Amino acid sequence: MPAERQQLTEDAIRTFAENWYVALDRHAPADQVLALITEDLEFKVPEDTFLGHDGFGRWYEAVTHRFFDEVHTVTKVEPVIEGDRAVVRVLVNWQAKIWDAPAARSTWLGFDADQTWTVVAGPQGPLIKQYTVNDLAPMPGSASL
Repeated sequence: MPAERQQLTEDAIRTFAENWYVALDRHAPADQVLALITEDLEFKVPEDTFLGHDGFGRWYEAVTHRFFDEVHTVTKVEPVIEGDRAVVRVLVNWQAKIWDAPAARSTWLGFDADQTWTVVAGPQGPLIKQYTVNDLAPMPGSASL
């Protein structure tokens, strides 16, 4: 018998989005982050599209070894809930540093990201099924990716 699914609410989705970025900022262990996505995830970022846990795991491994001092600030979470799924517009400010050897200093990055997520109800709350970065706008003074 399948596990009970928690009902999707605006508050649950907003809290989930904030917790998602806390996990990314902390570079949480991959298994903790994988628990927040569906096994058939479609994850579209500017550099590529990653599918499922394997694809997302490759992306996560790369970014946690590339970016540091990350801070994601969620500025908007607008869900449209339809039963056990929701389409969510997420606006987030992302700031981080990178270091490219043999540079003497790290480089600052700052971007405002406009994203669309599809979340579904899971046993412990929302899960990301689709994640699309619609636009990534650099902040003044940011290095390019």
